This record gives sequence, structure tokens and C-alpha cells, in this order.
Amino acid sequence: MKAKILQVAWQQKERLLVNGGLIARDLLPEAKAALTNDNRVLALSGMRRTGKSTLLQQLMSEVDNVAYFNFEDEKLLGFSVEHFGELEESLIEVYGPAHYWFFDEIQNVGNFEVAVRRMQDSGKKMVITGSDSSMLSMEFGSKLTGRYKQLELFPFSFSEYLRFQNVSFEEKDFYLPEAKVMLKTWFTRWLEQGGLPEYLKYNDEQYVKTLFDNILYRDIIVRFGIRRHREFRELVQLLVGNLSLPVTFTSLQKSIGLSNADTVKEYMGYLSNAYMFYEMYQYHDSLKMQLRSPRKVYLNDVAFHNLVGFSATPNQGRKLENAVFLALRRGTSEVYSFCGKGECDFIVFDKSRRVSALQVCYQLTPENQTRELNGLSEAMLAFNLKDGMILTMDQEFEIQHNGKNIPVLPVWKWMLTNTKN
Repeated sequence: MKAKILQVAWQQKERLLVNGGLIARDLLPEAKAALTNDNRVLALSGMRRTGKSTLLQQLMSEVDNVAYFNFEDEKLLGFSVEHFGELEESLIEVYGPAHYWFFDEIQNVGNFEVAVRRMQDSGKKMVITGSDSSMLSMEFGSKLTGRYKQLELFPFSFSEYLRFQNVSFEEKDFYLPEAKVMLKTWFTRWLEQGGLPEYLKYNDEQYVKTLFDNILYRDIIVRFGIRRHREFRELVQLLVGNLSLPVTFTSLQKSIGLSNADTVKEYMGYLSNAYMFYEMYQYHDSLKMQLRSPRKVYLNDVAFHNLVGFSATPNQGRKLENAVFLALRRGTSEVYSFCGKGECDFIVFDKSRRVSALQVCYQLTPENQTRELNGLSEAMLAFNLKDGMILTMDQEFEIQHNGKNIPVLPVWKWMLTNTKN
């Protein structure tokens, strides 16, 4: 096995040396701080092909005495946790003595947490990535309780997309007609193309479809031994085509003809583990009510909806809502919907437990204005909020409702003025 490990390590090092022109990710400053100022294991997670390996390279350029290994290589079939001793020896031969150890796609190795704990105990700084949220499983947590920090990487945000396209902007551009048109045009493109780095680089629609199928097959169907392939794929297509609509396990079960809702619940757990979809619950004080209520499902990247989903009508409003959810999710894990007499799209708890309410619609019109404002106002009253906001595709003004000023903002401007979006 050591000969194979050495061969792979040398090949990977050569590839690292020729990579250049990397886009600075929004997560980079936080990841740098965790790398240099924190002794805990740094765990970078996220869907396949979102740029985790690139982020690792950017982090490696910040420090000396590094070693790198990617476990996503067919030559490593048969590699197990027992081979980590040979791996360490091989990487020292390739890189020299190292303090910072970067392990990419480590979830491919069973019981890897045992080796990571041992290496951390010996004084090494460990940085690991994985494309499966269960990478940070109960077993991993028990071996490294309080000893790891997790950061989640998403496809390109709008600001990252602009950097990728070499588009720069200043705050004054929000008010200059030509610059505003330019930014709105790029936002419309991003909403169609999504943020998958390699798709944007090569503009190959087949790449998106192949990635989608690979995640379904390799990361879910094979790994979890799903036998009812047809029903599973029907569920996925249903979710892709109906993003941001409220669903229940029972309604989905009936739509695809499964015998019980628990199977749907299980399948959706697998999809969440692979970071393909996110579930958003309705807010309730009772956890039991929260789990029983309809939840909304959002895609990790809108390119899947545009290129893989089947829909007879344009879904611009739902795609806009999906984009806002991902922007909020980047900044906090606590995002809910609100449902009373009316509905409010997002109730957000930040890290300080401050609450905000957001409503999203493609365009505020005389036909929908009362509904949107009433749903937002009801949520503001329920959480005793002084402020709320409505996000649209391209409108900007303030509106009076129930004695309060409600700002209406374009999503693109909101995203560019909120650094984590």
C-alpha cells in the first residue's frame, strides 16, 4: 500500500504546484483564523465540487510546513484507517516534516476519526474536508468532543460570482444608472447559472447533469444501499422541480407511490447529508409541532433546478427565494418560515439570537402587496420586531404599513451589502 500512497502523493503535489488564479472565497478569512489561531481540528464540509479543495490550497499558501493528501483516488481502493502510519511516512518523504496536515475528502476512509484524533494529540494541526454532513457523525463528535471547528462551504455567492467574472464594484455603483444596470444584469445571469465553479468555467451543461447523477448514485444510492431507485429518483425530481414549496413526508409519499412516509423521511435525510438539499422548518415554540408541520426544501445550487428539473412554467420567484435562503444559511444555521393567518418567508436568528423577518417575492404588485405585508407584519408582531424587510428582483422604495416603514430592496443590492451573502 505504501508504494501506491507515495505515487498518489507525488502526483497530487505536482497538480498543486500548477494550480493558480484561485478566487478568494468569502469563507477564507474565517478559515484562516481557524487555521492559525485555533488548535482544534478544522473541518470544511459541503457538497461535491463547490471548491473545498481550492479553499484548502488557499489555506496551505498561508503557512509553511504543510502536507496534503486527497483520498478521492481510485488507486486507494483498499486504503483503511490501519494505513495511516504508512500515509504519514509517505507524506513526510514527499513534503518533509509538517505541522499542518490537510486531508481532502476524508469521509472515504472508515473510522478516520481515530487517526485524526491520534495525529492531533501528537501536536499536528489537522484540516479535513468532506462531502457528507454525517462526516461529523456521533462517532466523530465522541472522539473529538470540543476539539473541532466546522465551516460549511457553498457554491459561489453573488459576490464571489462577480469576483470570478472579474467584475468589481463600489458602493457608489448602487446609485449610478449604468453601474446598476450592469450589476442587475450579472445578478440575472447568476440566478440562471448558479455558482458551481467548474460549470461557470467551462459552461458545460452536461457537467451539471453528471455531477447531479454522481451525487445521487455514489454518495447516496450506493452508500446507503437504496433498492427502490425509481421511487428515489422520482422524489428527487419532485423536490428539484418544486423548490421552496411547503411539503410533508406524507404528501411526498403519496406523490411517488411509496408505502409509508418513513421511507421518504429516510431518503430526504440522505439528500441532506450529501448537501444537495436543505430543509427549512416552520417556527414553533414546540419542537413536536415544528417537526410535524410542512417544511420547505431548497437546492444547494439553482443550476440543478434550471438544468435538471422539469417545470412547465417559469419559477423566477421561487429561484429568488432559494437564493435568499442560501444567503441566509451562509450566515446562520437558524432560518425558519412563519405561518399564522398569513405567511412570512424567513425568520432568522443570528449568532446573538437577534431575530429578523424577511419576505421575498419577485415583484411587489397591487395584487400581492396586501398578502405580503400582512404576512410580514404578523411575523413582526409575533416576535416583537420593530423592523422587517421585503426583497424583490428589482424594486427599491419604502412602504408604510401599520404605522411602520417597511423597506423594499432588490435582492442583488441586499446581497452585496451583507458580506456573508
